[in-house]
Amino acid sequence: MRVAQLAAMIAAEEGADPARAALLALWHDSQETRTGDLPHTATAYLTKPAPRRITADQTEHLPDRSREMVQGAVEEYEARHDGWIDSAREGLKTETGRRIAEAATSVSPLSWRDR
Repeated sequence: MRVAQLAAMIAAEEGADPARAALLALWHDSQETRTGDLPHTATAYLTKPAPRRITADQTEHLPDRSREMVQGAVEEYEARHDGWIDSAREGLKTETGRRIAEAATSVSPLSWRDR
């Protein structure tokens, strides 16, 4: 939920479509309902299933329009997905995204407790 909210706000700041950004963010990790969230450090030991294959299985029995919407959102997200932190930061196109990435990598995730 938070990813979708952040995506919509960044899109609004940058003049993009907040609804589309929220939709992509909402569905981007839907495959993890089948596999769990595999940390980047697990890739040396596990082979992560292809996200598009999992989505195809997940949406197999949905009505056509719903299946196409979900598969389309996952496809659009996966086509842009580069990897993790450093490669993701290199792919940032907006100043808002760069500022958020800088804060996300330099501020403790527990700093909210000190306020």
